[in-house]
Amino acid sequence: MDKSKPESSKLLCGSSSKVETRSPITFVLLLSTFAAACGSIAYGFAVGYSSPAEAGIMDDLGLSLANYSAFSSLLTLGGAIGALISGRVAESVGRRVTMWLLELCFIIGWLSIIFAKNIWWLNAGRLLMGIGAGLHCYVAPIYVAEITPKNIRGGSTAAVTFTVSCAFSVMFFTGNFFTWRKLAVIGSIPCFIHVVCIFFIPESPRWLAKVGNGNLVEASLRCLRGDDYDVSQEADDIKDYTETSQKLTEFRFLDLFNLKYAHSLIVGVGLMLLVQFGGTDGISSFAGSIFKAAGCSTGFASTMMAMIQLPFASSSILLMDNIGRRPLLMVTAAGACFGSFLVGLGFLLQDYQQSKELTATLVFTGILVYSAFFSAGMGGTPWVIMSEIFPINIKGQGGTLVTLANWFSSWIVTYSFNFVFQWSSAGVFFVFAIFCASIVLFVAKLVPETKGRTLEEIQASMILLQ
Repeated sequence: MDKSKPESSKLLCGSSSKVETRSPITFVLLLSTFAAACGSIAYGFAVGYSSPAEAGIMDDLGLSLANYSAFSSLLTLGGAIGALISGRVAESVGRRVTMWLLELCFIIGWLSIIFAKNIWWLNAGRLLMGIGAGLHCYVAPIYVAEITPKNIRGGSTAAVTFTVSCAFSVMFFTGNFFTWRKLAVIGSIPCFIHVVCIFFIPESPRWLAKVGNGNLVEASLRCLRGDDYDVSQEADDIKDYTETSQKLTEFRFLDLFNLKYAHSLIVGVGLMLLVQFGGTDGISSFAGSIFKAAGCSTGFASTMMAMIQLPFASSSILLMDNIGRRPLLMVTAAGACFGSFLVGLGFLLQDYQQSKELTATLVFTGILVYSAFFSAGMGGTPWVIMSEIFPINIKGQGGTLVTLANWFSSWIVTYSFNFVFQWSSAGVFFVFAIFCASIVLFVAKLVPETKGRTLEEIQASMILLQ
């Protein structure tokens, strides 16, 4: 018999349901969330850098298109490396030190690009930035989820992912006015801001409880909630749940595949795979080529694509905690499905030599619809859910596997997109539409609603479902 069920039931029925209700939003909590957002800005700048810098780097350093494609894709390879070590690093040295390490990777990477004399300097810098990005994609949502009260946890985590879209758009527009070296200097700015901010934010109280620093849990919570707020009950619930979780299993990677964790694992990995195979990285990486193939004005269409992401990404901050994770993810996935279908239909008409204007209109509209709905929830919500569903004793292993699944599937889509697009420009988008539609069914059947619940309640309930 699974001994975890009585303990988990006690947590669900006990005082944990009362904690964190309308906890105060303090300056330290805002600063901590801002610090995590700085990491997202650094990540967004890295993602958005390769497109505006392409012409300048190729001209100045005499690179071929193949050389530059390899340079650009190294961010994904580095991300996979970072994902492999992210959970172990964050669980071993803590969330704050991990954020320092990832920014060290970003800073050295940017410096390598700024002073690059040849392709090797560029590649080394891009690979290091990818490792930093892989670490960030795990530790940022985990840290924010662990420090914020349940009533604002979704919006706070969504705000961190929202800054990625902001940074991507800023880097895209800034590239019109600066050379690639100066653009790299701009890209490094949030890294230094992040490093400074980390000095003034507390460690995650849940990580402190996990490593046995129970006496520091209340100190961390008081720093986050304010001296006037009684954190004793919240601290006790965190320590009790952590102690119970650590008794259930030892720290081994294979324990992640225990039947009682199957639900969490399927939800986390499944969402990442479906979202990536829904085409996001293929569309964002090769938007210019897609618009050109459809007969659209590449400059205007790409600019509109970048601009439309910002208002819709900002809406996810409010929607996450108001309507919940499940409705937001299902609606935005359905919208992305419709956008992909429009693009596929446009290229299908082109294959049958129909009106060029109609093809351009359908593709342009479809890409904008896809970008809007992806930014509004389909992109960020899986990371919010990932940060909430794994118990503390397997959070490192679970987060590592989920982040690795994200980066590996991203590499598959990015690497194969051009080949599949040449084979069937319409077919690839119909495939994306199918995967987006699958997200709706997947969420409806398997993904729990985590809105308004403590992390301990969410994790215990998912174990109980086994």
